[in-house]
Amino acid sequence: MFLSVNRLPHPIPPADKPDPKAAQALQEGLGGQFGEMRTMMQYFFQNMNFRGDAKQYQDLLRSIATEEMGHVEQVANTINMLLEGATMTSEQPNDLPLSVALDSPNIHHFLVAAQSARPVDAAGNPWSASYVYDSGNLVLNMIYNLMLEATGRLQKCRLYEMSNNKAFRSTVSYLIVRDLTHEKVFAKALETMGVNWGKALPIPRIDTSGMPEVRDLESKNLHNQMWTFTNKGETSEIGKIFKGDSPFDDGGRLEVIEGFPEGAIVPFFPENPQEFAPGLDSELKRLTQGIIKSGKAA
Repeated sequence: MFLSVNRLPHPIPPADKPDPKAAQALQEGLGGQFGEMRTMMQYFFQNMNFRGDAKQYQDLLRSIATEEMGHVEQVANTINMLLEGATMTSEQPNDLPLSVALDSPNIHHFLVAAQSARPVDAAGNPWSASYVYDSGNLVLNMIYNLMLEATGRLQKCRLYEMSNNKAFRSTVSYLIVRDLTHEKVFAKALETMGVNWGKALPIPRIDTSGMPEVRDLESKNLHNQMWTFTNKGETSEIGKIFKGDSPFDDGGRLEVIEGFPEGAIVPFFPENPQEFAPGLDSELKRLTQGIIKSGKAA
């Protein structure tokens, strides 16, 4: 079972301006072949399908899969933030409220999803379960996972250079740092199994020194920390793998933290009458408000 905490992994500041093009690009980080939906499902299935008595590796997969669920929510909310305000309200006279959709790189953001994120990549291709790799072989899975995180981080570094919108950069920078942490987790796992991955797999060291938001997060050691995502009283053996010095040449000591990160407030998005969302008529609105009031009274 999973414990749902109504928080986001990282704060999303208000967007500088509505930016459907940045939202379109960020869809790759959500529903692309190397996006957050892929990593979430891949590690989740590897965890559920795990065989044998090697709990430390299963705990490792479970922790990262759980974190990736939060990353899916982080990216989806950021896409929504970038789309918020892109359309005009229907109260504005002599205007077509949704005319911006005709010039948008992804008309489905407005036509299908009522100005919100979709489980697709930047080209509009639906997310596919065929992306998920689970061979059943622990070494092969760890090698593939390391490659997956490295490629995901490469793409997010490219995304960083596409837009300086504050909402966009805040999330992309956070994911760049966390992908690096996950690379280290799988590198350490391979080391414990005697795999000299550094020579066999020369994972590219991408220079992020010119990204101030990334530097700020790394100064807090976020690139060397892993949470267990466990409740009090539960034990996780991820610390048997994720320990010691960083396996890369970026310095620092690896750190396992019990529980989950404090998180940030989930943004509230107002009604979009021009999108007929949520589309409550006066009677339905009265009923929903009644539920809210009765809950507060209780």
